[in-house]
Amino acid sequence: MNTSGLYRDITDSARSAPGWVQSAFEVWTEYGLLFFGLLFIAVWWRARAMTGARPVVLAVVAPLATAVAYVGSEVVKSAVHEERPCRAVAGAAAPLVACPAPGDWSFPSNHSVIAGAAAVALAFAVRRLALLTVPLALLMAFSRVFVGVHYPHDVVMGLLVGGALAAITVLALTGPISAITAAMRASGGRAAVWFCGPGPARRP
Repeated sequence: MNTSGLYRDITDSARSAPGWVQSAFEVWTEYGLLFFGLLFIAVWWRARAMTGARPVVLAVVAPLATAVAYVGSEVVKSAVHEERPCRAVAGAAAPLVACPAPGDWSFPSNHSVIAGAAAVALAFAVRRLALLTVPLALLMAFSRVFVGVHYPHDVVMGLLVGGALAAITVLALTGPISAITAAMRASGGRAAVWFCGPGPARRP
């Protein structure tokens, strides 16, 4: 798949965009994944106070699923070895951020994989969060092209791979993590109860 032409169009638009737009994309592409991390923490903290164990289980599985997706992305990167467009596309506008070092391959976009995986995993935990996480994942993916470090096909496949791996991982791990969570709650240990929330028998 060759998306060099679309890459040129987007990076040309980025270079002609107002300075505040460029700065906003630079900040988001650099630090936006931290927001997903904060959402993981918020969802887990909220789940601890809920009656059933399932919210806690899904809150714990969400970051695990995202980590699995990231590992899968790294495996694909090491096999494909696609050069970054900021070095490979002739006549393209200079990227807004530094082009990653040689050997830091382009396909798929790790940022997009992580954002796509986090969006899906968090939506499993709290369905209505999809209204927030999906647009943010799309924005993260677009930002990687906008700042000039990925082809469009890198980010599209990143979102698809991340979302798919996250969904598979959530479905696969929910059962085992449920058993572990039930055992931790039943143990009555202070640390276990703090992490998983009290079981029904220990609630006031």
